[in-house]
Amino acid sequence: MATSRGPFAKRQKELARREKQKEKQARRLEAKDRPADAEALPEGEDPDLAGIQLGPQPPPDEALPSDTPSNEKPAHED
Repeated sequence: MATSRGPFAKRQKELARREKQKEKQARRLEAKDRPADAEALPEGEDPDLAGIQLGPQPPPDEALPSDTPSNEKPAHED
């Protein structure tokens, strides 16, 4: 049969929850005070193309082949 943690554990849990809510509220206020366009791009630059270099691009990490495919077992070398 499960035992009760008692009122002390419940109080600790409630205090932790309140503290987390205070931190979240402080983050919200900080984000609200911070200008939305703090990292604004220069006039006329497309945000989708910012940071892209000319020439061949490296493949994304998920497109790189792995050493051993997940459906094949590694071969034994005798």
